[in-house]
Amino acid sequence: MKASILLVDDEPNIVKTVTIGLEAAGFAVTSYLNPLQAVEAMREKSFDIAFFDLKMQPIDGMQLLRHARELAPDLTVVIMTAHGSIDSAVEAMRLGAHDYLQKPFELSQLQHFTEKVYEVHRLRNEIRTLRAEIERLEGDHTIVTRSEAMKSVLGLAEKMAGSSISVLIEGESGTGKELLAHLIHQRSPRASGPFVTVNCTALAETILESELFGHVRGAFTGAVRDRQGRFETADGGTVFLDEIGEVPPNVQVKLLRFLQSKEFDRVGESTTRKVDVRVLAATNRDLESSVAAGTFREDLFYRLNAVRLKLPPLRERVEDIPLLTQHFLKKFGAGAEIDPDALRALGGYVWKGNVRELENVMERAVILSRGEPIRLQHLPEEFQGIADPGKGLLSLEQVEQKHIMQVLRLAKDLEEAAAILGIDPTTLWRKRKKYGL
Repeated sequence: MKASILLVDDEPNIVKTVTIGLEAAGFAVTSYLNPLQAVEAMREKSFDIAFFDLKMQPIDGMQLLRHARELAPDLTVVIMTAHGSIDSAVEAMRLGAHDYLQKPFELSQLQHFTEKVYEVHRLRNEIRTLRAEIERLEGDHTIVTRSEAMKSVLGLAEKMAGSSISVLIEGESGTGKELLAHLIHQRSPRASGPFVTVNCTALAETILESELFGHVRGAFTGAVRDRQGRFETADGGTVFLDEIGEVPPNVQVKLLRFLQSKEFDRVGESTTRKVDVRVLAATNRDLESSVAAGTFREDLFYRLNAVRLKLPPLRERVEDIPLLTQHFLKKFGAGAEIDPDALRALGGYVWKGNVRELENVMERAVILSRGEPIRLQHLPEEFQGIADPGKGLLSLEQVEQKHIMQVLRLAKDLEEAAAILGIDPTTLWRKRKKYGL
């Protein structure tokens, strides 16, 4: 059975006809001719959807709706009437009805309508569950996720947190590498010490060396006084080297020395200094390819690669999208809600910018919605054609993208993946590029 439905109407023929139509569509229907019996039923049993006729005795559909709001606040209620008016529709919505169904109607129309109502009901329940899970996860100060792949990475990170071993975090831009580094630091004995981030792509070669190791006055043009580097600043704590693959060769040599001995010299100084710092590094590049190409030192790679954590992209953990959406709604909207169609569109999108892109989309949507529930029109243009308000079906391209992604995860290499898919490797390469896989 798809859902349990409470049907209340004082016309026996209507009750019989609606029950036959909904049961034929796979719904479980409990019906009453007397609305007072329905009140007692709501005290004893839970239902997913309710259809209440507007004109009934001894209480009408509006009064029954008020009882439902008290006894079953999660029930999705639809008001039925042959006496429709704008005023009664507005009043029903104000009291919490989900929708308003005008009699007479065709059974096929009723079945399709009920399918849509149930999809909304299911998504609303999921959103309530997600909110509760967000509260639990945020109270636990961890990364919000339902993904088994992500949980596996977090489990390994937790195990490694208590040591001083170097960790290399791999993942596409926007997957949360710095957030994971923060988590490792917070779970470590160094949590009370500093956490210092260095973006290795944002600094020129000469500046990066000074930024890491410090310099003395006169070491280069503009060095007007002695300055501590980030390793000294982080003594007793953790240094996070973001995009380590961008570090130039001469700085790689000094970084390797530091990782081996925790010793270094400031730029322009021959005095050796020593600090107690743990190094966490991150990259969105394939460092093994960089080693093979001769642009990254092999000994430095293996020194950094004592523990390797690879964050999966968001498109490989789509089950996290609703959870992350609620997390960002709480962050930006302080209680903002999202329409089920908009949530469905977010779930069907290929997130090339990963979690960071989702965060930006949600911040924009909260601003545009101005306190109202976030709907499809509040999302960027590329989301508008994704959601199907009726069935939530995927497009052919989305089906292909998801299937290729699954095969790539299971196959041992690209050649095997192409063979499973029944296409040549060149075609697979083009499709991977198209879908960002």
